[in-house]
Amino acid sequence: MRTTPIYVELDIAADMDAIWSHTQEPNLHRQWDLRFTDITYLPKEGENSPQRFLYRTRIGFGIAIAGTGESRSSRSIATGGALSTLAFESEQPISLIRRGGGYWRYKPNGDRITFSTKFNYTTRFGIVGRLLDRLAFRPLFGYATAWSFDMLRIWLERGIAPAVTIQRAVIHYACVALLSLLWLYEGLVPKLISPDSGELQIYQATGLFPNVEHVLLPLLGVAEIGMGIAIAIWHRRRAAYVGQSILLVLLGGAAIAGTPELLLSPFNPLVLTAPMLALAIIAAMTASGVPKAGRCRRRNEDEVSVEKGGGSHEVYL
Repeated sequence: MRTTPIYVELDIAADMDAIWSHTQEPNLHRQWDLRFTDITYLPKEGENSPQRFLYRTRIGFGIAIAGTGESRSSRSIATGGALSTLAFESEQPISLIRRGGGYWRYKPNGDRITFSTKFNYTTRFGIVGRLLDRLAFRPLFGYATAWSFDMLRIWLERGIAPAVTIQRAVIHYACVALLSLLWLYEGLVPKLISPDSGELQIYQATGLFPNVEHVLLPLLGVAEIGMGIAIAIWHRRRAAYVGQSILLVLLGGAAIAGTPELLLSPFNPLVLTAPMLALAIIAAMTASGVPKAGRCRRRNEDEVSVEKGGGSHEVYL
């Protein structure tokens, strides 16, 4: 079962020294790279010896995967670029990764540095491990690498520390998840599954759509379900929050105007609309500061040129 190496590339508007230090110094590296919880350099055996290191990654429930590795790095005065190669392995029986290797490449590109990585690894557990890797672990590992690269870009370009970025991402995705679930619930349960529980009577009381409420209510339910799905898909677009905020005000306002006594009930339109509007505002405010894995290129253009008969300066594992 042939495996495809993971490749990630991103242009970062920072100077070489800044990118080099943030990727080569363990105390800086572990802050932005989701793949590692801790990285510790070991003493070098000699000036020209590879840099050996220990790595550790917490995977939850008090369990951590640990391993060892070594790297060699070089910077070119002539081109201004740099290359860092590494090999790593884990002897832990629970580690899916047995051993692997790859590189980090730093290539000047105008006022930016094209920062790229390519790596591959072998797995444990035979065909089961290879299937698990192909179907779940490798896509997730590639996504985490790309997401981390964009977090590094945000740190270097905008000066926002990774800890703050992660906190903002957690807040953003939590708000998006709650908004999406609330829209799905409101569209599915009271409008499609159980319209006679009181939802139909509320819209009949408004008098806005006489004698057709029973037709419009399911359509509104479908629209609300669509809104929940749209928020989950386009959660980075402010237009999605503007649209849903308008819909929230219209729906809540119509219900209260038609049946003012609803405001006296424990769970009334105001109690639902106000928190949803707050969630939308928070999600919209945090959207721009959340890393985006899709900003990275996941295919090496040099390799594409090789497929078409062109040349390449790629480093192969």
